[in-house]
Amino acid sequence: MDKKERFTVSGHKLVDKVKELIHQGNIRRVRLIHDGKALIDIPLSVGAPAAAVAVLAAPVLAAVAAVAAMVKECTIEVEKVAEDGQNEE
Repeated sequence: MDKKERFTVSGHKLVDKVKELIHQGNIRRVRLIHDGKALIDIPLSVGAPAAAVAVLAAPVLAAVAAVAAMVKECTIEVEKVAEDGQNEE
């Protein structure tokens, strides 16, 4: 089962936090939420090579930057892949 985490960040820190999450590598999905509404839903390929993720992330980060310019504060919901030995039955 996947694990979900939420982070609330200010708009000017949003892009840096999303970059950090993408580089972790165990992220399945990133969702940006503002006032209870999902603004962007970013599916990420688990296990993709870091170089491929960096290339594919550029347009996504541009969209995140546009959202960051419009919001004062945003919640990031992260869906992480369950690590080995943490599967729930």
